[in-house]
Formats: sequence, structure tokens, C-alpha cells
Amino acid sequence: MKTIKIILADDHSIVRKGLRSLLEMENNFTIVGEAADGEAAVAETLRLRPDVVVMDLKMPKMDGAEAIAELRKASCPARILLLTTFTSTEGIARSLAAGANGAILKSSADDTIVEAIRAIYRGEEYVSSEVRDLMRLDPPVPELTPKQLDILSSVTRGLPNADIAREFGIAEITVRAHLKVIFEKLGAANRVEAVAIALRKQLLKA
Repeated sequence: MKTIKIILADDHSIVRKGLRSLLEMENNFTIVGEAADGEAAVAETLRLRPDVVVMDLKMPKMDGAEAIAELRKASCPARILLLTTFTSTEGIARSLAAGANGAILKSSADDTIVEAIRAIYRGEEYVSSEVRDLMRLDPPVPELTPKQLDILSSVTRGLPNADIAREFGIAEITVRAHLKVIFEKLGAANRVEAVAIALRKQLLKA
């Protein structure tokens, strides 16, 4: 049975230790490297050439979705499993779109993690039922442009259209046009709903 070489990328050492203990109980799994942030995950994966990368989503320097995109840009053949507690579906959707081969939650049973690694190593796609349910109940919204995110941020600060227009040096009618598109993308009927969705989905950086 061929050995499956694995890299663990997670910013919490206790998570990496737990995963290492679990996965090294499998006869043909070997952990060849670890990374505590997205930039290190990219560097170590390109250096060590593992078969599988278990990638956290929310990491410093570069999040999991960005790291996956960088690896695919470099034509990295490693199979990538997203493993996350992050409940916002936007990050999961970005990771899958960037080239992740599977996604499961950190709360998944131990055998699910092992099964997912084996499945993506075989060339299959593996998205757990919990992740599929999450995506169905809280579907990701279409991506907002940087300008739309800026205006949405101003809305969350309670600024009226006139103040937003002054802040960005644009006409109020332009602000209203931006807000119309933002509301449509978020599926919001008004400013209050837009703010609630933005906060729930963590669309804006703190």
C-alpha cells in the first residue's frame, strides 16, 4: 500500500498535534510537514511535494482560500482538503472555487477525516454532508467588488447616503445605484438586512 504524504496547515498547534496523532495511526499515512499560516502552507507544499494538504481556512498572513489559489497558480498537483470550523459559507465556497478537492468541518468524526483524505487521494471530490447542509441553508452570496465592500462598510457604520457620497467623492445617485446592486447580491430588502447579512457572513474585515 503506497504511503500517502500529508502536510497539516493550521494556525493552532493543538489542532496540528491532534491531527498528527489521529492520522499517524493509519498504516500508510505519513506527516511530512506542518504550517502555521497560509504563506508557510504554500512554501512547505511546494518544497515538500505532499500528496495531500489538510488546509485550515482562517489563518494569518494568507487564508486557506488564498493559499489554495496560490498553489493552483503554481500548478501544484497536491490534493487539498479544507478542514475548518469557519461557519461562513463564503470562505468555503472561495476555497472550493480556488481548487480545493474537498471540505469537511473540524467537528467531523475521526473516521470522516480519514475517509476524506483517502477519497481525495484517489482523485475523488469529497464534501461532507455537514458542509453541503451548511451551503444549502446559508448559501454564499455573489462576490462584492472592493467599492461595494467599502460602501457596505460605510452602511454598517450607520452613515446616510449623503455622507457616503462625500466620503468617496461620488454623487448620491451613484451611492443609491451601488446600494441597489449590493442589496440584490445579498438578497437584502433594505439597509438593516444588508448590515445583518454582512455581519453574519463576516463579509467585512474587522
